[in-house]
Amino acid sequence: MKSSPGGDSTGLISRLARQHSNELGLLAAIVVVVAITTTFSDAYREKPLQNVQEILRQTALLGVFSLGAAIVIISGGIDLSSGSVIAFSGSVCAAIMLALAPVDDAGNPMTRNLGSGVFAIAIAGTLLTGFLIGTLHAWLITVVGLPPFVATLASLVGLRSLARVFVQEVNSSLTVTGKTTQIYVNDETFNRLGATWWIPLGIFLVLSLLSWVLMSRTVVGRHLYAMGGNEAAARLSGIRTDQLKWLAYCLGAMTASIAGILYTAEVGTANPQVQGRGYELNAIAAAVVGGCSLQGGVGLVSGTMLGVLFLRVVIDSVAKMVKVGADDYEGIIVGFLVVLAVAFNELRQARRGGGKQFFPGRLGATVIGILSLLTGALATIIVGKNAGFALFLISLVGLGLIGFAERRAAARRTAGPDSQLP
Repeated sequence: MKSSPGGDSTGLISRLARQHSNELGLLAAIVVVVAITTTFSDAYREKPLQNVQEILRQTALLGVFSLGAAIVIISGGIDLSSGSVIAFSGSVCAAIMLALAPVDDAGNPMTRNLGSGVFAIAIAGTLLTGFLIGTLHAWLITVVGLPPFVATLASLVGLRSLARVFVQEVNSSLTVTGKTTQIYVNDETFNRLGATWWIPLGIFLVLSLLSWVLMSRTVVGRHLYAMGGNEAAARLSGIRTDQLKWLAYCLGAMTASIAGILYTAEVGTANPQVQGRGYELNAIAAAVVGGCSLQGGVGLVSGTMLGVLFLRVVIDSVAKMVKVGADDYEGIIVGFLVVLAVAFNELRQARRGGGKQFFPGRLGATVIGILSLLTGALATIIVGKNAGFALFLISLVGLGLIGFAERRAAARRTAGPDSQLP
């Protein structure tokens, strides 16, 4: 019996909805956050175009190196060094331009009107720096045998200190100002790279397209997924896992280097003391919120793109509603979203596997209270007391019902199929 064309299209839509349920959920969440912000703040209504452009620019800046972080996570690794690579790469880029700039009568380099040739050399040197850092990570992991967490944690700590020493030595050698910890680049063309909203967005979209082609349309991409899912099985199947790790970590570091160029261009200054600090957690958060599993083998480029957008929309929403001291809440929000995304992914896997409880016994009841209090406290700080109390009650009731349903389901499984439990 042949199925009707209408039935085929309905089945196709259903399959696509199941395959991209995380992306659809993120789209819905973005719409909800924007609607809430528009309701409680006048910022979106007063300057809608400027707000959209700024969100897209910030999304692109974060998204550039989040793509590399996602590829590393999908391959079964982790990269904690993105923020420090951004700081070090920005310092290298600024140092190259400083070294190639003409000097004035006092012996100071003039970084105005440097020319496209200087930019090309600086960008090439910065990308080479990222490639070398990624190669070092791959060597530490595949040859020395360090866990990825340890190898990239060493770079997280060491590269930023190295960048500060490097900048001081560059300034001492090339300028008359002495060992200052910042390099200033005053070229307007270079500054527009990061400050003009559509340039980072274009770079992000091009890198997203290339990442999608790599991960979805090439044998290498399929091998990266296979290695992330089960490295031992992939190796026994003849997949060259060491070379794949080299590729993944080089891509992660090189995308961070591109972000370093853009962040340096945005402010016209290489300042390794503060530049990129904590950004590695934002990249990991965006990838995880976008559907990447920290266990490896799971994740989509489209999901990572939406994860980045969702993260930036939430952070921007808090900034619009809190206004004073909004940066203080960014770490809380990122941490909360990471935990929520990982828990949601685990919950989906538990439903497929049948049986995992998130709120078992007294421990589960206590955690329900903690999560409800945390949700209410955040809502109180950001929105107000009434909203905080309402969300506290909603969370308490909602999580309590989930816990109750889990215990009932566990009781049914224990009692067996002939049980009379409702």
